[in-house]
Amino acid sequence: MSESVKIRLRAPEPSDAQLLYDWENDLSLWNFSDNLSQLSMFQIEQFILNNQDIYSNRQIRFMIELVAGTTTETIGTADLYDYDPRHARAGVGILVAEAYRKRGYASKALDQLEYYAFEKLLMKQLYCYINADNISSIHIFQRRKYVQTGIRKSWIKTQDKWIDQFHFQLIKS
Repeated sequence: MSESVKIRLRAPEPSDAQLLYDWENDLSLWNFSDNLSQLSMFQIEQFILNNQDIYSNRQIRFMIELVAGTTTETIGTADLYDYDPRHARAGVGILVAEAYRKRGYASKALDQLEYYAFEKLLMKQLYCYINADNISSIHIFQRRKYVQTGIRKSWIKTQDKWIDQFHFQLIKS
């Protein structure tokens, strides 16, 4: 990634509704989430309007922006979900649009998400669940020092097979 190209996280805006609608309703991504039905544009718009209170919603979503000079482009999302303030932990989810994958953008977005979680929310740990066949995501989280702490056998059902799911944790020392 060039020095002049940066990744930043920002709150979702109403103008992001169509992008979120497209990503949330992309059936090819559903094996990576718990989606079971399509979301309406109204649901997406309400989510955007009510997104920013992690304490009441127990989740927060950020848009991932690629900044090159004066040009910005939204290329994905980064989430903290299942936030548990008592035990100081949350799940991590990240999506980078297909055209922008394998360029280090997910890792740069995780830098910022982890900083927010550990330094601003004072969390002790982050975790994620990754399907065993999602090799790219496994490598990203392993390079970031997340440790595989479990496996759920035959956890995800696809059209033609069952897939194991790995549990990873990053614990702040």
